[in-house]
Amino acid sequence: MDRYCFTLDLKDDQKSISTYKSYHRSVWPEIKDSLKDVGVLNLEIYLVSNRLFMIMEVDDEFSFEAKNKADKANAKVQEWEKLMWNFQQALPFSKAGEKWVMMDQIFEL
Repeated sequence: MDRYCFTLDLKDDQKSISTYKSYHRSVWPEIKDSLKDVGVLNLEIYLVSNRLFMIMEVDDEFSFEAKNKADKANAKVQEWEKLMWNFQQALPFSKAGEKWVMMDQIFEL
């Protein structure tokens, strides 16, 4: 099993952050299914202020290419991503079109 960590910011607006949290208390079943279908075993998102931190644990067959291809072909995933982008904002150093930015591990105990 591999683990990947990502970060992303929300728009710095408490009402918007509250709405974003509300959506994540009841993520659409199609979104959960799409993650499981590509080999995501566990996914957690944490929040401090307007900064998000996501931990994604995947099976040995997981690939980002396959996930991106499946996401693009799934209308419900595209609808979810478009909706979530209303609350999210790109990090200042992210590449064009990039949302979640993969983090580098710098320490492990």
